[in-house]
Amino acid sequence: MYDLLVIGGGASGLFAAIFAARKGFNTVIVEKNNILGKKLLITGKGRCNVTNNCDSETVMKNIPTNPRFMFSALDGFSPADTIEFFEEQGVKLKTERGNRVFPQSDKSSDIVDTLVEACKKAGVKIIHDNITSLIIENHSAVGAKGEKDTYSAQKVLIATGGMSYPKTGSTGDGYIFAKSAGHTIMPIRPSLVPLEIEEKEASQMMGLSLKNVTLSVYGNAKKPVFKEQGEMLFTHFGVSGPLVLSASSRMRKISKEQYKIVIDMKPALDINQLDKRILRDFTEAKNRDFQNSLGRLLPAKMIPVVVSLSGIDGTKKVNEITREERRRLVELIKNLTFTVKGFRPVEEGIITGGGVSVKEIDPKTMESKLVSNLYFAGEVIDVDAYTGGFNLQIAFSTAYAFASNL
Repeated sequence: MYDLLVIGGGASGLFAAIFAARKGFNTVIVEKNNILGKKLLITGKGRCNVTNNCDSETVMKNIPTNPRFMFSALDGFSPADTIEFFEEQGVKLKTERGNRVFPQSDKSSDIVDTLVEACKKAGVKIIHDNITSLIIENHSAVGAKGEKDTYSAQKVLIATGGMSYPKTGSTGDGYIFAKSAGHTIMPIRPSLVPLEIEEKEASQMMGLSLKNVTLSVYGNAKKPVFKEQGEMLFTHFGVSGPLVLSASSRMRKISKEQYKIVIDMKPALDINQLDKRILRDFTEAKNRDFQNSLGRLLPAKMIPVVVSLSGIDGTKKVNEITREERRRLVELIKNLTFTVKGFRPVEEGIITGGGVSVKEIDPKTMESKLVSNLYFAGEVIDVDAYTGGFNLQIAFSTAYAFASNL
C-alpha cells in the first residue's frame, strides 16, 4: 500500500512525486515507457523550454483555454519558482528571445536527469508498467491495475499527458481513466500544430525558412485572431515553425471558419516605404528581367511564386513595369495570403487541446470533484497555452498545487 500512486513519469508526474515524497508521502511513479520524461527530452527541439521568465499574469494571458482555472496554481507556483527550483538543483538556466527559459547546456536531458535525481533523493519508487485501469471503491480512488501488477494507494494522481507525440507514450490513457471515473472529456484537438495549406504555392517553397516576418490569421471576422512577428517555415503540406504553432492554438474548428494566413514579408516598412525601396532596386537594375530583379528583396525560393502571383510577366524589363504593377507587387509582399485547409494530425501537435473538464476538478488541490482521492496534473486537464514555455509551467504549477495541498 502506497500513500500516493502517480500514473505517468513525465513533467507533471515527476514534479508532483518530488514534492509529495519530500512531505513524507510513500510515493510510487508507474510509467509505461522504459525511460522517464520521454516527451520532455524532445521539447524545444531537444533543448527543453522549461518556462517563460515572466509573471503569473503574463502566463494567464498566454493560456487561451480556461486560464482562470490556473489562477490559484500559478499563484502558488510561478515561473520564478520554476527557475529557482532548477537552479537550486544545480541546473544553470538562460533566458532567450520571448523570455523563453532554457538550460544553458541546451540539453533537455539535463532537465530530465535533474527531475529523476530529485525523485530518487526524495525516496520516490519508480516502476515500469502499463496501467490499464483505475480501482475505485465507494466513490474513492484506491489504486490501479497494471499489466504486471496491481498497485494499492490512498491517493492516485493521473499525470499521463495528452495525445500528441504518441511515440513518447502520450496515447490518451488518462482520458480513458478519467472517463471511467465519470469525468467529462472535452473534445481532443491538436494545439501548437503545423497547418495544411490549400494553395500549391506553399509546397513550392518547401524548406524555406522566414525570419522577422509578421503572420496574421483571419477567421470570419475582420479583426485577426492572431498577429505576431517571428519565424516560420514552408513544408510539403503547408506551413510550420514557431509563429504557425502559436497561431494554430488561436484557431478553433476549421470546418466552421475559413481561416486565411497573411504574411507580411517586410513588416518594418509601410506600403510607401516599400514602394520606394522597390523603385530604388528597379532603378539600379533597369535593364534586368523582372524575375531577376528581386534577389535583394526576397529569398530565392520565393521569387518564382511572387512573380507568378503578381501577374507581371517575369521576362518584362523592370524599366517597363508600370506604377500600378509595382503597387500590386508591394501589396503582395505585404499581404502574401494562403488558405488554411486543416490542422496536421493531433499526433503531430506539440500540445493536446481538450481533456478532463476543469469544472470537475478543484483548482486549488487538483482533486476530482466526482471521486475522492483522485487527482489530475498537466496536459490531461483541459488547459493549454501558446508556445514559449507556458505549457511546461502549467505542468509544474498543477503538480505543485496537488502536492502542496496533500
